[in-house]
Amino acid sequence: MNITKIAIVGGGTAGWLAANHLGLALSSNSNVEITVIESLDIPSIGVGEGTVPYIVKSLKKFGISEAELLGSCDATFKQGIRFVSWLDEKVHGAHNFYYHPFEAPYPEGLDITNIWLNLGKKIPFDYVGIQSRVCESGLAPKLKTDGNYQGVLPYAYHFDAAKFAKLLKRNALDRFNVRVLNGTVDESKLDQTGHIESLCMTNGDILHFDFYVDCTGFSAKLISSVSNDSFQDKSEQLLVDTALVQQIERDDPSSLNPYTTATAHKAGWMWEIPLTSRTGTGFVYASKYMSHKEALETYARMLNVDSVNPRKIEMRVGYRNQSWSKNCVALGLAQGFVEPLEATSILLTDFSAEFLSKNFPLSRAEISVFSDHYNDAVNCAWESTIDFIQLHYILSDRVDSDFWVEYRSDVKLSDSLERKLAKFRLRSPQQMDFWSRFELFNEKNFLYVLYGMKFNTHPQTTSQAEFDIGLKLLDKNNEQLRRAKGALLDHGEWLKQFKQYMSS
Repeated sequence: MNITKIAIVGGGTAGWLAANHLGLALSSNSNVEITVIESLDIPSIGVGEGTVPYIVKSLKKFGISEAELLGSCDATFKQGIRFVSWLDEKVHGAHNFYYHPFEAPYPEGLDITNIWLNLGKKIPFDYVGIQSRVCESGLAPKLKTDGNYQGVLPYAYHFDAAKFAKLLKRNALDRFNVRVLNGTVDESKLDQTGHIESLCMTNGDILHFDFYVDCTGFSAKLISSVSNDSFQDKSEQLLVDTALVQQIERDDPSSLNPYTTATAHKAGWMWEIPLTSRTGTGFVYASKYMSHKEALETYARMLNVDSVNPRKIEMRVGYRNQSWSKNCVALGLAQGFVEPLEATSILLTDFSAEFLSKNFPLSRAEISVFSDHYNDAVNCAWESTIDFIQLHYILSDRVDSDFWVEYRSDVKLSDSLERKLAKFRLRSPQQMDFWSRFELFNEKNFLYVLYGMKFNTHPQTTSQAEFDIGLKLLDKNNEQLRRAKGALLDHGEWLKQFKQYMSS
């Protein structure tokens, strides 16, 4: 049986990312028809507003210009994350912070981490580059004259998730001839082999397809009908289980931080994502250690407002062992969920959808060839991502609440993370420590978080020549920073001038 009719059930970011990836990969096959079934009765969760540079590759492949994104999605540039109060304020000062920027921590391609360790950590680790200080100065990552997706420094975006999904939708319809159907799936019918045969719609229609992509969110309506595999519950490793989400107006519309802010509190953390139209905020917490009432009060206090009226999202932290089962693949929230500390939601969806597009079966007989490999790769991505998110918590020296104390003493670590940390106490992270290309966070990411969080690594001996080279590179950074400050515009000013140019 050839696979020619594909249904993507659910719109939103996940559904339309899938439509673009599959539309691009299968565009040369005129027999294939892709239909996205969107339900007007089921709103998108719409909180995935931050990305990492991985998204740039996808947007370029889809044929979406940067100008389209910036002009239609209230987008701003994101150069990394500023982590505030993740360490004990009595030891490290009130509102202590560090950056996880997108710039590789290798000046001129050289790893000078050991020189930095031998210097006795006299400067913040993120000073091995210039991007953290560019962020502190509020500068854009690219010049006015830089072309499409080009910049002085690497970057990603903040954007309105609903508008981003609409942009992806327009592109899929116009460029890849994807069809869209408005309707709500009531249930799926299986054939004798356990594959999905058809969809029963709430209006009584019966729709037949050959392959199904489940983007139905937390309900996971399709994948749960074909697979009874166990859910990998990660609540023992990641304690936060609730998110409160609210969009707020900015007091100063011209002030746009070129980064996401993640501020820790006694039972979790709060994000702030600046868009051109508003600020997206979210408050995540462990309900075991904070009541809903206290969460509302803390959220309002951290936002410096009288009260909040947020949307509440209860999170089931973990992922499906088999996100591809039979003729159905789950993407987005149907596949799994982990708190959005490092913009993981869109990243995992984008990665999974791209991987599916490169391993898509053209017949039912080919499903078994690709599905096991797909599940192994996606599970590796999930496990390594969960390790990386957990890293932020277990490195903290905060002892001001039971939440942080539990992370220091009782929280389970994966064998992989435990081995890595044992190694990193003896020497700094190396590329060779991350053996799989499906680990979406690697040694560069670990370096910023480990040493931003004051992790102790035993310095290796180094020659005087190596030491001198490291010092010269650090001095050169200061000169590069000076030139960048003279050349780069204020982030808000860059976007203002872009808007004026587009409207002229």
